[in-house]
Amino acid sequence: MFQTIREKVNALGVSWPDFLLFIALFILFICVLAFNRITQTHKVYLAFHFIMMLWPLGQFLTATAGLAEYQLYFVKLSFSALALLGPGWLVFVFFLTGRASHLKSGRFYLYMLPSLLSVAGVIWNPNELFMKSIGDDYFNREYGPLFWLLVITEFVYFFTALLNMFSALKTVNSLNQRKQLATAVIGMFVLTGFSVLDMLINVFLSPWLPVIPGLMSIGILLSDCCFVVAIYRFGMFDILSMAQRDIFEHMTMGIIVVDENGKVLEVNRGALPFVTTSKGNTFEMEKFLSPLRAQGEVYEFLYKYRHHPQERMQLEIALQDNQNRHVSILISPVLDDRRTLLGRVITFHDVSELRKLVDEMNRKNEALHERNLELITIQEELFRVNQKLEQMAVTDGLTGCYNRRYLMQQMEHEVLLNMRYHIPFSVFLFDIDHFKQINDRYGHLVGDEVIRGTADAVRAKLRRTDILARYGGEEFTIYLPHTNREQAELLADRIMTAISDNIVHSGNEQVNVTISMGILSEDSADLHFDDPKEYLRELFSRADSALYKAKNEGRNRVVAAH
Repeated sequence: MFQTIREKVNALGVSWPDFLLFIALFILFICVLAFNRITQTHKVYLAFHFIMMLWPLGQFLTATAGLAEYQLYFVKLSFSALALLGPGWLVFVFFLTGRASHLKSGRFYLYMLPSLLSVAGVIWNPNELFMKSIGDDYFNREYGPLFWLLVITEFVYFFTALLNMFSALKTVNSLNQRKQLATAVIGMFVLTGFSVLDMLINVFLSPWLPVIPGLMSIGILLSDCCFVVAIYRFGMFDILSMAQRDIFEHMTMGIIVVDENGKVLEVNRGALPFVTTSKGNTFEMEKFLSPLRAQGEVYEFLYKYRHHPQERMQLEIALQDNQNRHVSILISPVLDDRRTLLGRVITFHDVSELRKLVDEMNRKNEALHERNLELITIQEELFRVNQKLEQMAVTDGLTGCYNRRYLMQQMEHEVLLNMRYHIPFSVFLFDIDHFKQINDRYGHLVGDEVIRGTADAVRAKLRRTDILARYGGEEFTIYLPHTNREQAELLADRIMTAISDNIVHSGNEQVNVTISMGILSEDSADLHFDDPKEYLRELFSRADSALYKAKNEGRNRVVAAH
């Protein structure tokens, strides 16, 4: 049941190869630690490397220890490290092949369980089923069934890791990654080969062959060299993590990562111009913003920061040391699946230049707005002037009546509608009787007042749709739409009465005037023409004839044209 190992060389002489190999492994450990950025994959590798270092260290200490109790302790240390080498190998392979997601909590403990049971067997060594000493020390020892169970467990770990490596090789397209994995596979075979060789020579064939010290340690060193070559030549570590670290460190935006209690976990160089803190310190937002607490916006920000940590917040402030320096603070919570706060990412972004541009744009917008208001005022003034000019172009300046040009333009359009829709209309043409005598006796100013008063008296008797126009001098015309002969004669009588009752004062004297009027009414049934201009000339010629007939018959009367 038990195999016997007999040492045939001096104990102290046997121990030196293991010690030298331990020193070599330790130097490699320091080199990897010193010349590489520590990422997640680095951490796994260094843990794996540390476990590998324990085997030669334990072998050396076992050979040099004088007491059996210490020898037993160091032997157990060596084989415990050997038991942990298998799962360490497997975990490292998972990280190396980018399958770290397989190491969820449940699976990780499942992978670790056989190794932990082996470690328990090594430490407990029930009834010396793992090993027992030959003689008075443990330098010479026999191995029992638990040792062979440990060997089988390690080989299972080896084949599991190897299957994962070959599976990853099938899916990797990058030549660099394939070389990286191939180098790691070589390291695994080297370690396994030397382990088998050590067990064959120093365990199975120990009765017939001399002991060769340090075979297992040499295998560990050579396999570790393969891993280190893969590190430096093929860059197998977490490039994404290193890139993220470089980006984080060299960003111009200041970034502080704090836990749920405000303890600083990470801070980059970009945060130094805004806040002075370092990893391990507590970042107090209230203290940082205390000079600005009087501002309502800052007070609300701090309230949400204290009482609503799960919310995303943003605030822009002007630093106390330089009011022209504006900083935007953005706080993003880090939550787990249950929306429990794990920490916060606080970013500081200098927006001074942006603020200057915004302020400059606002000033330009205000100037442009003022200019627009001025242009609107000018436009309104021009509109009023245009209205006034338009009014002046169609009205008589003395009386305010429409002028002859406007009357003719309107009537050209009106008579066409009247003919189309059979609408009757009438036209009055009148002038002031003996107006020349009024000018000669009272002067032109009184004459102007007489003309203005006559126009006002006539306008008072007209409808809003009627058009009163100064035809020329003291002569006026009236266009009356929708007016037949009977209606026109009644309106003419009212106008004659209104004018005779109108009195114009000239000093101590009163001036009364009369008018002579010719009227013309067109029935819709008889209204036919081809040229409106020619028709209007004929129309006013008929009205003018009626006016002169009224003058010839003694003035102050109305004569209807036929």
